[in-house]
Amino acid sequence: MVEAGMVGRDGIVGTPAALDSATAVNQAVVQVGGQASVVGVAAIQSAARQSASLRAALYQYDQLLLIQAQQSAACNAIHRVEERLCRWLLRSRDVLESDLLPLTQEFVAQMLGVRRTSVTLVASRLKEAKLIKYRRGRVEILDLEGLQDSACECYRAFKSQEARLLGRATA
Repeated sequence: MVEAGMVGRDGIVGTPAALDSATAVNQAVVQVGGQASVVGVAAIQSAARQSASLRAALYQYDQLLLIQAQQSAACNAIHRVEERLCRWLLRSRDVLESDLLPLTQEFVAQMLGVRRTSVTLVASRLKEAKLIKYRRGRVEILDLEGLQDSACECYRAFKSQEARLLGRATA
């Protein structure tokens, strides 16, 4: 399993089902606990059939998730682990709306599709550069601007698409 996209409290998992797809095409993994709402498929499909604005919002969010997955695949193929880790931490920060990220190196390695030792080495370099601090199961972003400068262009590209589709400010 490798991360293809992240959804936060303002997003939705399962947009294809909400838009009448009969097949689930991905698997959602909760990486950080919190509150979430669960809406039955029949209820969301009925609401989407009755509301053009809801349908439009679901299509926009589904398009954003597709863009995120494509960007993630390209990033994983061409960028160094350090750049990818910085991008991933920044995106996690956006989704969690916090500089404190309750994430293990093992989980991050799995999401990036690399060995845990690679994450340990890169995280140590980021820690030495005073960009992050980490302890077992917890990463703290210390220098947001520095982390953004160390990330590949994929983070900024995604933020630009997010702003275009959802009207959100870019980082």
